[in-house]
Amino acid sequence: MTFLIAILGLALLVFIHELGHFGAARLVKMRPRRFYIGFPPALVKVRRKGIEYGIGAIPLGGYVKIPGMHRPAPSDVDVHLGRALEEAPELVSPVERVKHLLEQGKIVAARNALPPLRDAVERADLTPVARRGAARGLEELDDGLGNDAYWRAPAWKRIFVIFAGPAMNLLFAIVLFAALFVVSGGDATRTVDAVVPNHPAAQIGIKPGDEIVAIDGIFVTAPEIPTVINASHGRKVRVIVYRDGKLVSLHPIHAVKEQGSYRLGFILSGRSLNAPEAIWRSLRLTGDVTAEIGKSMSRLVTGSGRKQLSSPVGIVRGSSTALQEGVVRYLWVLGLISLSLALLNLLPLLPLDGGHIAFSIVEAIRGRSVGREVYERVSAVGIAVVLLLFFVGLSNDLGGGR
Repeated sequence: MTFLIAILGLALLVFIHELGHFGAARLVKMRPRRFYIGFPPALVKVRRKGIEYGIGAIPLGGYVKIPGMHRPAPSDVDVHLGRALEEAPELVSPVERVKHLLEQGKIVAARNALPPLRDAVERADLTPVARRGAARGLEELDDGLGNDAYWRAPAWKRIFVIFAGPAMNLLFAIVLFAALFVVSGGDATRTVDAVVPNHPAAQIGIKPGDEIVAIDGIFVTAPEIPTVINASHGRKVRVIVYRDGKLVSLHPIHAVKEQGSYRLGFILSGRSLNAPEAIWRSLRLTGDVTAEIGKSMSRLVTGSGRKQLSSPVGIVRGSSTALQEGVVRYLWVLGLISLSLALLNLLPLLPLDGGHIAFSIVEAIRGRSVGREVYERVSAVGIAVVLLLFFVGLSNDLGGGR
């Protein structure tokens, strides 16, 4: 059950990300064609005002289809209508006309040449597969040549639409952190808020409401508690708590190592903050985490940050573990994942959002579009890097990198 909730949490973050792209595109009159959570085939879909909304069967992300992400090229016509041309040679003339106009850069004329081509396709004797491919190709060409195509928009509109996805994840993290600072507290106290099942704290009888007084003979303040436990390096420690007006000495027990630190398995309650304090603390936390993630990414160049990477498998597993420790702990982790997702997507690599932003800036400086072949080559490199990061993270999650 916890795994299912963890997967749903990740799906929520993807939904928020794609909602940012979707809302920004609508705002600048760049009407999206599809808005999906998950990838096809579609489990459920519905069309409203020319936009197809759906839930895909593959729960690995989501997407918003914005028309004309790239300027249509003559090669696109061959890709989409190649099968139809093989079956119906009479399509050669209208197809070649569209290709010729695209090659000359005559966008309006090329779009005007699509209706005759569409009529010719409808009259042609084609197999269902060829007809579906041709219909899909004509739809793609029509979108790519339309006035609301992404590639035809000013650079600021393109950057706005692409940046809106990571921005929504960033905003979600900041708002969630602020809410948690208000609800669950900012500064930790010595009072136990929750005990993790099947951990040392539960085994020796630590209870919610206990106040941690001393650990291994050392009287501790709230910030010192995790430090003293971690310093034990797994040897037995004795915990003294204040319970019902009395000091209670519990049996010694070994701390267990989890996620690089020794822990007993209890969560301290925090002092609630007011709204201005919570927002400020949230912004500070976001800045600190962003700086740390940036350092981790820079360490990847030397290989020293390899073990810090995680794949969706590890993210779900970590979220599930956090959920077992309590809803509040899970929400903190969810906020951190949302922030990480925003920063990862801002890397200047295609097909990530940061790559599209970088190319929009380059095109704005040059005053003209970057060639399609450049996009394809850079995308190939970017996809290779993203896949490499994914497999490194997966090897860590499966035990090979830890």
